[in-house]
Formats: sequence, structure tokens, C-alpha cells
Amino acid sequence: MDDPQKSSVDDPQKSTIEDPQPPTTSDPKAALAARMARFQALQTARETGKKATEKAARNEVDHEKRNRELAEAQRKSDIYNYKLLRDEDPAAFERKRAWDYTIDESEQWDKRVKKKSRNRDAVAFSDWRAEAGKNYKRQVSQMTSVDLAAYAQKKGEILQRQVTSGLLTLVETASGDVFTVDASGRVNTPVDESYGCDHVPSKEAVDRLVGDLEKAERARMEARRKRGIEGGEEKADVTYINLKNKQFNEKLARFYNRYTEEIRGNFERGTAV
Repeated sequence: MDDPQKSSVDDPQKSTIEDPQPPTTSDPKAALAARMARFQALQTARETGKKATEKAARNEVDHEKRNRELAEAQRKSDIYNYKLLRDEDPAAFERKRAWDYTIDESEQWDKRVKKKSRNRDAVAFSDWRAEAGKNYKRQVSQMTSVDLAAYAQKKGEILQRQVTSGLLTLVETASGDVFTVDASGRVNTPVDESYGCDHVPSKEAVDRLVGDLEKAERARMEARRKRGIEGGEEKADVTYINLKNKQFNEKLARFYNRYTEEIRGNFERGTAV
């Protein structure tokens, strides 16, 4: 059988943490001393556990900090090597970078770059016809229930009928491309017919058109509201570009109109003359 005194000596931490049992005695002083010893042992165990927890937390924070510093150093090293290779030998840099991509990925990237360049160039205003074309393309891209194949087939039938009737001229290029041209030079555009038009739009198409018109009207009224124009018509001269500017002008008028009344009257009389 194991000796309990020997086991407590072999494991000092266990003897420190475990609660000492008060001796079974009827002496009040001895019982008080035993309780004090037990209380001190519990305080010591608490302080030991607290220090161990704080040390583990500090070690974890230091470990995460070192990992972040190493990752940041690696990122800066990669950027430096990237710029160094790019500046020293651009041709070798492009070759090395091309090794990481397949032909399909390279072609898709070139298409994306060209499309992005076209979109960037198309942002600026050129003329109203180009603006109408961009608006038309945007509206077509937003349509989800439109059968473009049926539309193209219907348009091809109309073009063929108008070529047969002499309204359009069929032109074939040296490369084999075929297209139609009308009297005004428009390409692949049907001529407005005053007869023989039997096309009737579907109810879904009419509802979609009405929805687009209502959406445009809501956008127009929202723009007018942001400019501070209430109702259908403007009730006074517009001296502002948006609601904030209108509020600022009203604040100026409250403070300075009584001082500038004569000057504004002279200006109005001068413009009237």
C-alpha cells in the first residue's frame, strides 16, 4: 500500500493545490490555524494559475505578432523581387509571368482588357446617337425573358423580304460578308414599311415596355426631387444644382437679403432695360 505522506512529497504541486483537510480536533485555535492554512493554499493556487494563464496569453500574442511580422516581411520581399525583375528585364518578366497561365486564360484576360478599355472610352459623351445606342444596349442586357434568336430570325426574314421587293440592296464584300444597305446608307436595318406589317407585339412585350417607361419616369422625378424641384413645374428661378445647394442659398438669403435688396433690384432693373 502506498504511503500517503510519500505521495504528497513526490508531487509537491498536487500537495499545494489540493485543499488541506482540517484536523479533527476540538481546539479552536488549531481549527482556525488549519482554516488559515487552507485559505493560503487556495490563494497560492489561484495566483499560480493566474500567472500561468497570463503567461500563456502573452506567448500566444507574441506568436501571432511574429507570424504577422513574418508574413509582412515575406509580402514586402515578394513585391521587391517582382519590381526588381520587372524593371531589370521586362521581356524576361513577361515570359516568366506567361508561364503561370494557360492559353485559354491568356485569351480571356486579353478580352477582358479590351472590353474594359472600350467601356472606359465609351463613358465620355460623344453625341446623342451614341448615348441612345449605349442606353439601348444597357436595356437589352437587362432583359432576361427576351428570345434574341427569334428576334434575329424575324429581322432576317424582314430584310430578305425587303431585298426581294427592292427596298434594300444586297452587298457582298471580297471577304464573303453579306449585308444590306438602304438608300440612306444604313446597314442591316429594315426600312419602315407603310404596308404589309402584320407584327403584333405580345402582352408580355407591351407590359415590359410600360414597365421601362414607368421606371424612366420614376428616375426622372427622383432626379428632380434631388434638385429640390417640387411638383411638376418650377415655381421660381432655379439658382441651384441640387437640394443641398438650394438649402445653402436659402440660408444665405435669410441672413443677407436685407442687405443686398437694393443691389439685386438694380441688377433686375438693368437686365429689364
